[in-house]
Amino acid sequence: MSTYAIGDLQGCHEEFAALLERIAFDPQRDRLWLVGDLVNRGPGSLDCLRAVKALGDSARVVLGNHDFHLLAAAWADAPLKRSDTLQPILEADDRDELLDWLRRQPLLVHDAALDAVMVHAGLPPHWSLTQASDYAAEVEAVLRGDAVGDFLAAMYGNSPARWSEDLRGIERLRVIVNTFTRMRFIAADGTLDFDAKEGLDSAPEGFAPWFTYPRHDDPRIVFGHWAALEGKTPDARVRALALDTGCVWGSELTAVDLESGERYVEPAHPRR
Repeated sequence: MSTYAIGDLQGCHEEFAALLERIAFDPQRDRLWLVGDLVNRGPGSLDCLRAVKALGDSARVVLGNHDFHLLAAAWADAPLKRSDTLQPILEADDRDELLDWLRRQPLLVHDAALDAVMVHAGLPPHWSLTQASDYAAEVEAVLRGDAVGDFLAAMYGNSPARWSEDLRGIERLRVIVNTFTRMRFIAADGTLDFDAKEGLDSAPEGFAPWFTYPRHDDPRIVFGHWAALEGKTPDARVRALALDTGCVWGSELTAVDLESGERYVEPAHPRR
């Protein structure tokens, strides 16, 4: 049995299927970890969602910002952008089943036996693993409840940009979602930057990549979201495994065996 962590699919279904063949994935024996952003921008968003859901208990998923965008479009009529590839999901005969499954996925997965925690964007240094798990559970409870539409309608926004335990209501939930799904550069006090999205040299003054700050604990953190890192975390002060290698932008889709550390890549296929 092997457990493979795979980077952001973002609708790259052909590459996902080819990568599973490359690693000889057997759902009866092996397990997959998927770091979120299953959908959007790539041409096979609907196929990706169906394929991952069909894997059942052999796949573990965390929600990414594009997954939240799909949920907001479905439950809160959030407008789609020209570059979005979500409409086939919203028009699919099985849309309700797919979307209900998606909203029940977590923001954080932790497996002590694997010595690994999976999140979409990262784990901020000022949150312990226990705190992060508790904060994730707050959002998960709302997503799975009857007020999901009201929450998703109010979810978007960059304020507040810094976590405080005193936050309540939608502001508290918004910071939790933004931290788990949008974080790249942060300040020493935990303030999030929402503008810089390129490589490490694009850090605004006073900000640094979240994984360059030391932690009081030492979990191995598996994450995606930041394609400009190209699967590397130079100068990391925590054990961080970056998996978004920009398949949707023409680079490659990456899988890592969490036991052996062996890395597998599937180059992006030409778009027809």
